[in-house]
Amino acid sequence: MLRIENLEVAYGGLHALAGVSLAVEEGQFVAIVGPNGAGKTTLFKALSGIVAPSAGRITFDGADLLALPPARRAHLGIAHVPEGRQVFKTLSVLENLQMGAVTARGQAEWSRNMEQIFALFPVLKERRDQPAGTLSGGEQQMLAIGRGLASSPRLMLLDEPSMGLAPLLADQIFARIEEIHRQGALTVLLVEQRVAEALESCDYAYVLESGRLVLEGARDALLADENVKRAYLGM
Repeated sequence: MLRIENLEVAYGGLHALAGVSLAVEEGQFVAIVGPNGAGKTTLFKALSGIVAPSAGRITFDGADLLALPPARRAHLGIAHVPEGRQVFKTLSVLENLQMGAVTARGQAEWSRNMEQIFALFPVLKERRDQPAGTLSGGEQQMLAIGRGLASSPRLMLLDEPSMGLAPLLADQIFARIEEIHRQGALTVLLVEQRVAEALESCDYAYVLESGRLVLEGARDALLADENVKRAYLGM
């Protein structure tokens, strides 16, 4: 489904990404883990068109993403749930969800999507008329995920969904993400600093350090890897 080949992104001569190549198959749950500053968010910005790579190739179902303007990428079925949630704080919960339903599929499947979103996150239904800025951090993260789902995506990019959340809330968010993946066979690409939780949730993972992929493998293989245990799992 998604192919990234030899991707490079540079800021002021410094390489944020250097020769990154990875693949995501339809229906997979793939995680990209690594320390802060490894280039994980930059990778998502390149996928969404926020930053322009200096080299490399990105294709989605064979379409050249780099040849498409950022606004068109959502219409291919790619939803980006950004780092820091970035909800529209002065708009209501419902209006935020409507902002996500900009694609033809999102508009056609609006009623079904709302049922799914409100079943996953009942608090959003309770507070549908409430300004998003008055929600807690965890509730705003739920809203950001719901906004992504409202577009009826085929691929969801989740950027640090646990950021700034208490451990219990973060666990709840991870549980919902796993449920979303199971329910609709939605393809998920997750960037996350909470390595243990990310690896427990995913099918396959890549480890990114200083802009380079240093390790990849199936979930169980990485959880058993001594380097991963020592560097990321505190074992």
